[in-house]
Amino acid sequence: MLAPLLLLAGCQPAAPDPQAARSTPQSVSPIPVHAPSAPKPRAKPIAVAPPVIPSAASALDRRIEALGSGFRGDVGLAVRDIQTGWISHYRGLDYFPQQSVSKLWVAISAFDMADRGKLDLRGRLSVRPNDLTLFHQPIRSLATRPGGFQTDREDLLTRALTQSDNSANDKMLREVGGPDAVRATLAAKSISGIRFGPGEKGLQSRIAGLDWQASFAKGNGFYTAREALLIAQRRAAFEAYVADPVDGARPIAMVDALARLKTGELLSDASTAQMLDLMGQTRTGALRLKSGLRPGWTLSHKTGTGQILEGEQAGYNDVGILTSPEGRSYAVAVMIGRTSRPLPERMDLMRKVVRLTIAYDGELAEQKDATGAGADVR
Repeated sequence: MLAPLLLLAGCQPAAPDPQAARSTPQSVSPIPVHAPSAPKPRAKPIAVAPPVIPSAASALDRRIEALGSGFRGDVGLAVRDIQTGWISHYRGLDYFPQQSVSKLWVAISAFDMADRGKLDLRGRLSVRPNDLTLFHQPIRSLATRPGGFQTDREDLLTRALTQSDNSANDKMLREVGGPDAVRATLAAKSISGIRFGPGEKGLQSRIAGLDWQASFAKGNGFYTAREALLIAQRRAAFEAYVADPVDGARPIAMVDALARLKTGELLSDASTAQMLDLMGQTRTGALRLKSGLRPGWTLSHKTGTGQILEGEQAGYNDVGILTSPEGRSYAVAVMIGRTSRPLPERMDLMRKVVRLTIAYDGELAEQKDATGAGADVR
């Protein structure tokens, strides 16, 4: 019986082995493997606008416009930057009386003829009583001496430009060939927008409503004849002149011609230097443009002053070339066609135009420095 029992025992399943159970691998969740995260998009840099600085030229435009529109009178203004060609103006295309500003064109005609060998400025001549005109003529006392006054053409030019001597200018006008010769010079130089009248005798007589007579140059001849006219006659002649001046000029044309004179486009180097030097010695109008100068600045200029009727003046001007201590230059024109405002107001207007031009020069220098650092000009 023992044997079958042993056999039966051998057929039973074996009891589980606790140690074996512990060694069986257990189901393990896989460890997640994280892929490298994609780089976050880099934030765009915030754009920093360049500093904004005002345009010096635009500022000058606004200031000249405000100055002209605020003046109680018939006025034209123009400023030209000779370096850049920029022009700021008020009524710059209208015609205004030049009066003695037109002496510039007689001088340019004379210097041009000298440059071409057509006129000897050292040539001698006499100034006698029959050469006299009217109004401002410091040479009168010399011309009325026995035998007259012996001088040369260069001296007459000097007197015409620096003293605004009417008789010296009219004498030189005849020396260069008369009004038509001056007009031909303007045309040959392509100077447009500037008219040249008949000379002092014809111009001043016409404004007064008269025709020139030789007796007007003697004593009070002109004033006596003018006062004998009816006021209506004088008013009609005065109004006709102001409305359409035979010697009119556009302020823009004036500063363009002055700029071309400064840059040597109109005359030889020697004649340019001599003419600008004479304009720099101008004795008239000390309280006009010249009163606005700052230390170190210079002015070569020419004034013009017209007749007065019942408190109104037809033509009160000053035009010229401003030069900074560093050598930058600006052509300036202030032309008052008609006004009854007191002289201090007119002079103040001219002073302010010069001051605005000098301020523009400083602001332009600051603007150039700033734009070099990337500033935005507006």
